[in-house]
Amino acid sequence: MNIDFLKAWIATHTRTERGASLVEYALLVALIAVVCIAAVTVLGNNLDSQFDSVGASL
Repeated sequence: MNIDFLKAWIATHTRTERGASLVEYALLVALIAVVCIAAVTVLGNNLDSQFDSVGASL
């Protein structure tokens, strides 16, 4: 009895498009991470040069 339930449960959950959604979300997270890293890099370089100028003027 339990084996039939398990077979039916696996059959219904393997036909969904959950895998496609997971891949789409993973791509979105990767894109957001790339944008965040680029923004931090650019802002970090700008802040570094500003701190250098402030330190030199002191």
